[in-house]
Amino acid sequence: MYIVRPVEISDIAALESLAAVASLGVHTLPKTRATITRAVERSLASFATPVMIPSEESYMFVLESTLDRSIAGTAAISANAGSNGTYFAFRNDVMQQVSRDLNISHNVHALTLCSELTSHSQLSGFFVRGWCNGSQEAALLSRARLLFAAVMPQRFGDRFFVALAGVTDSHAQSPFWEALGRKFFQMDFMEAERLIEGARNRTLIVELMPHYPVYVPLLPGDAQAVMGQIHPEGELPFRLLTEEGFEPDQYIDIFDGGPILQAHKHALRSFSASELCRVVSKTAPGNDAQKKTCLIGTARDERFRAMTAECVIHAPAGSVELSPQVMRALQVVTGDTVLCVKIQD
Repeated sequence: MYIVRPVEISDIAALESLAAVASLGVHTLPKTRATITRAVERSLASFATPVMIPSEESYMFVLESTLDRSIAGTAAISANAGSNGTYFAFRNDVMQQVSRDLNISHNVHALTLCSELTSHSQLSGFFVRGWCNGSQEAALLSRARLLFAAVMPQRFGDRFFVALAGVTDSHAQSPFWEALGRKFFQMDFMEAERLIEGARNRTLIVELMPHYPVYVPLLPGDAQAVMGQIHPEGELPFRLLTEEGFEPDQYIDIFDGGPILQAHKHALRSFSASELCRVVSKTAPGNDAQKKTCLIGTARDERFRAMTAECVIHAPAGSVELSPQVMRALQVVTGDTVLCVKIQD
């Protein structure tokens, strides 16, 4: 059994171990002890701060085994993508070219550097040890941070997005970067990623990246082919996010050309399909036919807990029956409020 909870200072060593085995393509995951420590400290401060309007808060979670308390994964969500600057992305545009003299009119695909995602809330830093197995734990971790946003909507914006890693080869080279980014940064793809630590809001981006539209037909064929395509290790996160309600939209990442998925909160299952329920303890056997598999999250801030469990929801009464084991894991008692999302009928 696993739970998702806010990160703690004592998790830093475990997060270092996760970062050591994570793919280089997971560019939003803190990799060094210094960056991990900063992320953890920022998360602790964010959870402890009363918030009515989202600002610079960033919330980091870990996936913890209830058996031995080992850490199997981590994920984060930021209140504002551009809280420390401006979040940059490429917008897919269609530019019309017209010549009345030649009686020619056609459309040209272009990429325009933009900052339109700056005020959106951003999902990032998602990694689970052994996630290629498609485990239920990965789904729990991915969705739990959105359940927290549904519990505390005042802490987040109305729109959410996530940038997925784009295509790179066996040598961690990105065809999109080689065709475009390298021309302006004069460095390798991974060197640039290490320099900005996976961020897309650094001043040097707007200083170095092209300010005018980039005409896609002028890019090499291999760079065009990977635009909006996902790194193979991103297939599981992509599936989990699309099942939640995210959709690829008009933006791609400025470094590797990976897809950026977006959604309004009302399109996400954690918001639209969740129910606030009062906890009641299951004291007797029975009701097995009424059991549903649910994602359950506690309605509180820094002591937030989430897990997947079988439970019985009494809709008219607005209550949910939880086993003593689940109640202990969530650290709730009878009468507490939780948010439930049915995963399986």
